Amino acid sequence: MVKDSHLIGKQAPSLELPNIPKGDLYKLPIGEKPIALFFFPAANTPGCTKEACSFRDAQTQNIVFKRNSNLVVVGISSDATTKQSSFADQYNLPYPILSDSDGSARKTYGVGKAFLGMTPGRETFFIDDKGIIRGVCDKALDVNQHIKFVEKHLLALETEKGN
Repeated sequence: MVKDSHLIGKQAPSLELPNIPKGDLYKLPIGEKPIALFFFPAANTPGCTKEACSFRDAQTQNIVFKRNSNLVVVGISSDATTKQSSFADQYNLPYPILSDSDGSARKTYGVGKAFLGMTPGRETFFIDDKGIIRGVCDKALDVNQHIKFVEKHLLALETEKGN
């Protein structure tokens, strides 16, 4: 399911959050490269682990992701940096995992709750290389849809650029 967000077609809000595994502040490269920004409920839960590993694997196994090697993948959850560091190490995640412990990034991007408000929502934003949000996927249970969603937007960018 693709969410109807008030942010679609608008400039992506800037974010600066603690970065795992580096431990410094990470600023989204908005307007430089396409970005797959995914918010996930919690590190080391079955669905979140599958989603994070799916993004990892897509970068090396999915032909569309490989053709678009300049795609920046970034994951965000409210977990403490120590938990995220362990999560990133355990699953060899090659992209930044950002800590949104105060929920400010979720609020900025309008990421709500899932499962009757009991857990933080799972949403993926596709931001193009001009910094415009092209779409939002909010499939809470089918984490594979998030990869398909990003792939669809990468293909659309390729078509626009005549690749």
